[in-house]
Amino acid sequence: MLLKVLIALVFLAMLASLAAGAGFLLRDGATSRRLLVSLKVRVAMAATLLALLFYGFYVGGLAG
Repeated sequence: MLLKVLIALVFLAMLASLAAGAGFLLRDGATSRRLLVSLKVRVAMAATLLALLFYGFYVGGLAG
């Protein structure tokens, strides 16, 4: 159960980072440093999400 909650939280954090990045793009323009940081955070969270999903399927916590 904890694994599913962690996956959901990381996914929601990715969506929040995506929304923040869109806001930075609209407000600051394409040369914004905050936009780059938002992208880096989103990529790190995507890697974490993939790792959690692989782990969940490996241990059987997410199977059927």
